Amino acid sequence: MSERANAERTWVGFEVGGVAYAVPIQHVREIIRPLPMQVLPHASETVIGVIDHRGDVVPIVDLRVRFRAKSSAQPSHTRWVIANWQGRLTGLAVDRVIEVFSLNESEARPVPDLGYGQDVHGITAAYSHAGRLVFTLDIQRITQTGAAPIDLGALTAGAEGT
Repeated sequence: MSERANAERTWVGFEVGGVAYAVPIQHVREIIRPLPMQVLPHASETVIGVIDHRGDVVPIVDLRVRFRAKSSAQPSHTRWVIANWQGRLTGLAVDRVIEVFSLNESEARPVPDLGYGQDVHGITAAYSHAGRLVFTLDIQRITQTGAAPIDLGALTAGAEGT
């Protein structure tokens, strides 16, 4: 196998507030339409509820709340990406799923310091894909259910011009 093939990873892409993000496909269990859920009043504001899905109780983290983004999708496009990190399932509410694609890690670009540090908000790199910027996410950080919302307005403003 060539070095180039070793440097490529497969991602699941989605939009939140008009910005493209992606998570590694190996952590995606499935993509589903929203289901009825139980709202827990004592949960973090990023957790919009929990679902009973295939025998597992799965918290749903709304990435629109986490990134302080306004939904840019029609409700019929909203999906939940069920992610698995070390045996723990978390649903990620996204505006819409874009596609599954490969990125060459050698083409990663650093993201700007937004005042929170990449380790806090979970963005690992930026890539150009299909004519737009795609921000890759650290699945461990993004599925933390106790995480506070963060302001990624700088990314949204910058993405409008791409």
